[in-house]
Amino acid sequence: MATPDHLFSLRNNFYLGAYQAAINNSDVPNLSQEDSIERDSLVYRSYIALGSYQLVISEIDSSAPTPLQAVKLLASYLSGPEQKENTISSLKEWLGDSAIGNNPVLRLIAGIIFMHEQDYNEALKHSNTGGTMELHALNVQIFLKMNRSDFAEKQLKIMQQIDEDHTLTQLANAWLNLAVGGSKIQEAYLIFQDFSEKYPMTGLILNGKAVCCMHMGHFDEAESLLLEALNKDAKDAETLANLIVCSLHLGKQSSRYLSQLKLSHPDHMLVKRTSADEESFDRALQTVA
Repeated sequence: MATPDHLFSLRNNFYLGAYQAAINNSDVPNLSQEDSIERDSLVYRSYIALGSYQLVISEIDSSAPTPLQAVKLLASYLSGPEQKENTISSLKEWLGDSAIGNNPVLRLIAGIIFMHEQDYNEALKHSNTGGTMELHALNVQIFLKMNRSDFAEKQLKIMQQIDEDHTLTQLANAWLNLAVGGSKIQEAYLIFQDFSEKYPMTGLILNGKAVCCMHMGHFDEAESLLLEALNKDAKDAETLANLIVCSLHLGKQSSRYLSQLKLSHPDHMLVKRTSADEESFDRALQTVA
């Protein structure tokens, strides 16, 4: 008889972006020591997703187990640009330590941080051996960022062999379908629709459906989904970025969303791209003048 998975709901909440629900429902009784550490990791990662970096940094002390120390590194990395160099230096030191370097949570955090740095080869060095569903899902994300949907598909097939119905397998399938495009967009939409029928609606699910709608040219429907997501979190980077794109297609003003994105997420790819375009335009004007 299989032992009950006490953390199933907590994991699902985290994977689908219901971070506050994950935190609120984390008081699970009768956990083993290993499950308690996983529970704490997920709770602290939920706080990170909500932007509460300092809470995580202050609560995890030096005596905490390796997975929690790894999560603290992620909080430090995301807390500000001045922390990045020291955090990456510590991360590399820990990864080189034979006693802890192969810890799956440490490898996961390494993959996330190096993906943020756009150092995809370094990220894959730590995530590519897999070992957990989260590591396989991260590999799919990294390969898609590298425009290697063929490798992403191989990772997805591994996940499907392990557990076809797993939330992360379904999410990875939707990501791949969006990247491939064409008739696969409808399949991605159905995955997000299925999530929205089974679980509480989150910004992640709403954004997933909205991106599918935009790919299919349904910009009015996309806008209404994105405004619903904005009501849930007015500072969410993906919601704001998607609203900018959607508004442009609808011929509506997008400057307020861009201002919000610049204030909340100055390092976002769309902000950097817009700034680069503005600089090019200014340079062009100067040459004409």
